[in-house]
Amino acid sequence: MDLSAADVVGELKVLRKGRGIFTTPLADRVGPALRATCGILEDDDSVEMRRKLTDRLRPLVESLPDDLKIALRAAFALDERARKPFYQERVHWAAITLDRDDRTVRRRIDEGIEQVAAMAVAAGAPDLRPRYPSRSWHTEELRVTLALDQPVAEAFEFRRVVADADEIAELDLALTLTAAGESGHSVRESDLAVDVFHGGVLAGRAMESSDRVGLALRLPEPLRRGERHDIGLRFRANMREPHYICVPRHPCDLFDLHVRFGDRVPDRIVRLEKAFQNDTRSPRGELLETDDSGEVHVRFRHLAPGFAYGIRWQPGGAG
Repeated sequence: MDLSAADVVGELKVLRKGRGIFTTPLADRVGPALRATCGILEDDDSVEMRRKLTDRLRPLVESLPDDLKIALRAAFALDERARKPFYQERVHWAAITLDRDDRTVRRRIDEGIEQVAAMAVAAGAPDLRPRYPSRSWHTEELRVTLALDQPVAEAFEFRRVVADADEIAELDLALTLTAAGESGHSVRESDLAVDVFHGGVLAGRAMESSDRVGLALRLPEPLRRGERHDIGLRFRANMREPHYICVPRHPCDLFDLHVRFGDRVPDRIVRLEKAFQNDTRSPRGELLETDDSGEVHVRFRHLAPGFAYGIRWQPGGAG
C-alpha cells in the first residue's frame, strides 16, 4: 500500500491510548498503515506485533530531541518507568520528568508523532522478501543471547525459518568452534552441548570440518512452501576464540545478537559485518561499548550466505 504520513499519525494516536503497545488484544489497535510501516504480517500474534512495533518505533523515537523523546517513550509505554495502564497517567509521568504541565506534554507528543510518522513514511515499508534466493529454506529471524559471565559460555538461539520449497522436513544447522591456530588443540564434536527447547528433535550431529559441528534438526512435520516455523536451542561450549559470529549457509533476513560480558568487559569490541571468515582475527569495524550491565547489542539485516556477522573482542585485564 502507499504509505501516507497522515494515516500513520492517525493510527499512532489510536495506539497511544490505554496501555499503548501493551494493549491487548493489540491487533485491534494496529491499522493497515502501521502494519505496512512495521512489516506486520496477517498471522503475527500480539507478541510478534509488539516486537515489530517496538523495533520500528524505538529507533525513530530515539532520534528525536530529548523532550520529544521522553514524551513519546511515555505515550507508547516504551519506557519501563512509564508503563502505566492509562494514557493520562503516562502523560503526567512525562510532565513530572520534563518539569512541564500535562498540556505542554500532550503538545510535545503530537509534535513527536508527526515527526515519527514523516520519518517512517520517508524510510518506506520494510522489504520482507529475502534478498538472497533459496531453494530450500531461509531464516527470517535469528535472535541470540550469549552469556559469557557463566562458568561455561551459554547461548540461547531463537530462529524463525521460512520454507522456500515443499516438504522441508529437516534443517541443516551448524556451529563453528574455531580453534586458535597456536593452541594445538583440535575441536571435537563433544565440545559442543546442544539442547532443543522447542521446534523439533535433534536427529544427528557430526563434524563437518576441523572446527565446524553440523546439526540435523528434524521438524515436527514437513513444511510447505511459505510456511514459517520457530525453533529454540541452547548451546554451551568453551569459547576458543574471542568472537561470536553468524556465517549463514542459508539466507538470513535478520540476525539480532545480545552478548553479556558482565564484569569481565573487554578492552576492545568490534562489530563485524559481511567479513570474510578467515579475516575475523584482525578485524576492522565499528567500535562498540558495553552498557551499564556489561552488555552489547548488535543487529544485522540481509545477511549474505558465507560471510561473517557478529562481534570480536580483545580481552581486558580482568578477562
